[in-house]
Amino acid sequence: MAEDPIKVVATNRVARHDYFIDQTFEAGLMLTGTEVKSLRMGRATIGDGYVAIANGEAWLENVYISEYAQGTWTNHAAKRRRKLLLHASQIEELQVKTREKGFSIVPLRLYFVKGRAKIEIGIGRGKKLHDKRQTLREKQDDREAQRVMSVRRQQQ
Repeated sequence: MAEDPIKVVATNRVARHDYFIDQTFEAGLMLTGTEVKSLRMGRATIGDGYVAIANGEAWLENVYISEYAQGTWTNHAAKRRRKLLLHASQIEELQVKTREKGFSIVPLRLYFVKGRAKIEIGIGRGKKLHDKRQTLREKQDDREAQRVMSVRRQQQ
């Protein structure tokens, strides 16, 4: 039986540029009906988002899910706090890790799996400016090497 494809709604491409991602987790989201409908239309931004841990619960903060166009008075607030559905041991692990200096929890991807909204979060250590430059240099070198190899293959 074929596996259900993942339908990606939003990605945070800046996160891997700004952080060294050490570990990732998949978490469910507690959403309202209009939020789910808006996500299915691809209307979300997770670039400014972060995860906060309070009272033994994980909360997704500052993530923008636009209001549903056909929604009425039941529509949701676009930037409200959303509860993340994680196991208690995972929340404890996140809490212990973020107590260390320089670590934060950032959202990486928002997607649907088997009709359920999921978010991939990562524990990241902030990069310094020279680390960012080094990463860009490595990417550029890899691109150049790929280009040279493709030119050689075409010549043969």
